[in-house]
Amino acid sequence: MDKQLLEILVCPVTGLSLSLAESAEIDALNAAIDNGSAEYADGSAVSERVAALLVTRDHATGYRIDDGIPIMLPERGIALPEVS
Repeated sequence: MDKQLLEILVCPVTGLSLSLAESAEIDALNAAIDNGSAEYADGSAVSERVAALLVTRDHATGYRIDDGIPIMLPERGIALPEVS
């Protein structure tokens, strides 16, 4: 993802800055998707695994990146599982 774009993107709900997720965060989310426990902010299930993800500074919410395009709709925020 373009570094300049990443510097200006913020969470559409909280206004927190965003960064690219680490592989451990993506793995934890994909495990939650696989077991059916991952949900979007609108309550619908996340059914497709993610390859890339933007996360809020507090690592509470993620926004998937599909084909290089960040999906920044408020209802498409994903509550992230804790990474241990």
